[in-house]
Amino acid sequence: MSETIDREEAWTVGPEEEGVRLDAAIAERTGASRSAAAAWCGEGRVGVEQAGRPVRPAKSLRLPEGARVTVSVPPPGASVRVIAETVDGFSILHEDADIVVVDKPAGVAAHPSPGWHGPTVVGALAAAGVAISTSGAAERRGVVHRLDVGTSGLMVVAKRESSYSALKRAFKERTVEKVYHTMVQGIPDPLRGTIDAPIGRHPGHEWRFAVVEDGRDSVTHYEVLEAFGPAALAEVHLETGRTHQIRVHFSALHHPCCGDLTYGADPRLSARLGLTRQWLHARRLGFQHPGTGSDVEFVSEYPADLRFALESMRSGDALG
Repeated sequence: MSETIDREEAWTVGPEEEGVRLDAAIAERTGASRSAAAAWCGEGRVGVEQAGRPVRPAKSLRLPEGARVTVSVPPPGASVRVIAETVDGFSILHEDADIVVVDKPAGVAAHPSPGWHGPTVVGALAAAGVAISTSGAAERRGVVHRLDVGTSGLMVVAKRESSYSALKRAFKERTVEKVYHTMVQGIPDPLRGTIDAPIGRHPGHEWRFAVVEDGRDSVTHYEVLEAFGPAALAEVHLETGRTHQIRVHFSALHHPCCGDLTYGADPRLSARLGLTRQWLHARRLGFQHPGTGSDVEFVSEYPADLRFALESMRSGDALG
């Protein structure tokens, strides 16, 4: 029988947990995602007491030793649920018994999550009648990798349990070829190079990431394809797959993705290019097919907004 009531978790913070963020501690203790843990903090599901007095349970709270933490953990699937929904611009490029490869438009999340109320890839697949793997958390079953909401392009989703396991392993072992195209401000020097810099949560902004000394290893290879003066079109090969990796790495080089106001893009240039999101597209995806063992590769064309911005830069219209 599945759980239908909340599960209560409670513990006293020991010395090994002192200084750990509240949402990170909850995620570690309960097995939930960090975003879910953060949402529980805002939903009144979390209590923190120090010396018998309540402490505001902000998700970014650094836990003091001796504090008492209580969490009301909702049943699986209770916080978020998949809503079948037809999504404009969403298309299925390939489908077989093992996998489905989709072209995700910007403005669509990979899967439901606390605080996100827009369309999702798993919801669009449900609306299309595509049955996917039941492996993974209830709201992200079959999802083996993700794209940011504002990033368009290729995603592969598993349809079988065996395919899910094989693809998760391939991404973990970095045998999947992930190629992105991005238009960045300025011209990177050198025109071809590798950015090897650790990424973690930004110390001053909870919703951003940054290059930080104690972050996770992150490696981005790039090559400039076209240079326009105020911007350049680059091809990017990801060796690792950290959240916002391309956006963070190019921002750290002072060449943010055009249109990416979160990471320092010029709003005036973004407006001239007609961009309302980062110019970033998952262009090519190659991997060993989990069913046949053969090498497969898929390519996605630029969507209309990125084409418009690129042609504006090529023609010089964006420079006026």
